[in-house]
Amino acid sequence: MAEKRLREGYTTGSSASAAAGAALRLLLTQEIVTTLEIALPPFLQENGATGTPNERLEIPVHSVRLEKNGAVGSVIKDGGDDPDATNGLHIEAHVSLLPDSTGIILEGGKGVGQVTLPGLPVPAGNPAINPEPQEQIKAAVQEACAEAGYTGGVYVRIEVPQGEERAKNTMNARLGILGGISILGTRGTVKPYSHSSWKATILQGMDVSLAAGVECIGFSTGRRSERLLMEALPDWKELAFVQAADFVQFSLESAADKGFKCAAWSCFFGKLVKLAQGHAYTHAKTSPIDFVLLAQWCREAGIAETLLPEIEGANTARQVLDIINGDPNRDVALRYIATIARDSARAWAKEHVEISVYLFDFDGTLLTVV
Repeated sequence: MAEKRLREGYTTGSSASAAAGAALRLLLTQEIVTTLEIALPPFLQENGATGTPNERLEIPVHSVRLEKNGAVGSVIKDGGDDPDATNGLHIEAHVSLLPDSTGIILEGGKGVGQVTLPGLPVPAGNPAINPEPQEQIKAAVQEACAEAGYTGGVYVRIEVPQGEERAKNTMNARLGILGGISILGTRGTVKPYSHSSWKATILQGMDVSLAAGVECIGFSTGRRSERLLMEALPDWKELAFVQAADFVQFSLESAADKGFKCAAWSCFFGKLVKLAQGHAYTHAKTSPIDFVLLAQWCREAGIAETLLPEIEGANTARQVLDIINGDPNRDVALRYIATIARDSARAWAKEHVEISVYLFDFDGTLLTVV
């Protein structure tokens, strides 16, 4: 049976653009649209090249209505088959005419976060509407004005009624974006299960850290390993910690490119072994543990020969940790494997960043640091 093709979605920026275009058409021509075609922004591809700037996308419009002094359009954010904290949110654009002026005034309202820290694409004190979505929204407004022959100014306020609550499921607060979600979208569409959004969050986190004067960055594979690393490094600023998930190589290379002096990597045993194996991306589905190699490392560290067949036949890294738990050379083995992992990390950091690896047990105990 052929594998089901995953469905693409569209960003909060595209949603806001369609909402603004639909509301303005109602206001200018009394037209009620149920779908609207919008222009997508140029986007930076993985290799740094710029994508096609004239691509267009048709987006369903949930509702349009008149309100005092203007109109409001609403689009339901659809991330396709991509897991997204903003999926299903109503993205609203409240528009009004400014006939005595020219140009477009774009603001953020309820449920759109406010930027409070430097280091993000939007300066502190402004709504968290990234530069590409800003241009995309303005393009949708300009198209509606051109179709209606209107040459005056337009005021646009983007709101997300449930945005503040949904933002609790994002990294916005850590990045200094308070009170709501961000209006994002470099390319305007969402590729299912792409890694671009998480990578962008990692880079933004590092930029915020640099802007706060941080010289050493603390990476973790998740919230629990991050909390444990914070407890192990109490003198570090909270802004020094970034959840890098499975993006080991990307995060360390980026840390080197951005000029960090040192980095700490916090993980549990399974991710440690994958890092030692040299996996650039440590997700379970794409980066399996080589238990034969792990048994060889245990042998080199002095683990009893009688335990090696069990290690080779193990199903999980946690099982291996249980197998060697009573061995007198357990701590030697953990430090040995952590050292191999650190050397892999140093290679990705181009030897420019001093790397430390923190290995935690599943109960939160710090097992070793190298």
